[in-house]
Amino acid sequence: PAQDRPGPVLLVPGYGGQTGSLNVLAARIRATGRRATVVRLPGAGTGSLVTDAAVLNAAVERALRGGAPSVDVVGYSAGGVVTLLWARDYDGSAKARRVVTLGSPFHGTRLAADATGVLPGACPAACQQLVPGSPLLARLDQGAVPSRPRWVSLWTTDDQVVIPADSARLAGAINVPVQSVCPGHRVSHTGLPADPVVISLVLQAIGRGPVSPGTPAGCRA
Repeated sequence: PAQDRPGPVLLVPGYGGQTGSLNVLAARIRATGRRATVVRLPGAGTGSLVTDAAVLNAAVERALRGGAPSVDVVGYSAGGVVTLLWARDYDGSAKARRVVTLGSPFHGTRLAADATGVLPGACPAACQQLVPGSPLLARLDQGAVPSRPRWVSLWTTDDQVVIPADSARLAGAINVPVQSVCPGHRVSHTGLPADPVVISLVLQAIGRGPVSPGTPAGCRA
């Protein structure tokens, strides 16, 4: 997709599917003149991430049929894993101009592993898929990195949900711990989508300029 023709932005919520966590970011994107839609996931975002990827693809196809030249996708937490599944399984490199993920456990999180061990009945499909080494994550790790959209993976070293925090590191992406751009900045996992510094970095990543790790100017956001 042409990098100089930004289309609408689709935001994918994390585990639990709460769209409200992305409302602040969506509003900031709209303020730049872009359309921004928070995708609603079935099963309150706790069902299979594979199903969620199909839901995301349906939203992408609606945007493209509506005349959009492409889409940008912002995936938060497990929504980033959904976005990676979508990019691999639905030819995302032909549909998305850019992708930004926030605190996404591409290699799983020990929190999910602990849940399956302590309260297995309280760990539904998405939780089980986010256990490190799960069949789904193993599939995503297999083989060479496929063609994918320009991708920025942002995360916080303060993350206590995605453990370890650098589970958000993705081969082939521009990997950016927020603290590498703004040393000493503190932000939790749940605070990522509404954090002024993170929002500034997201806006830079999906803007018209080249994709980069972001600039320290964002620290003053």
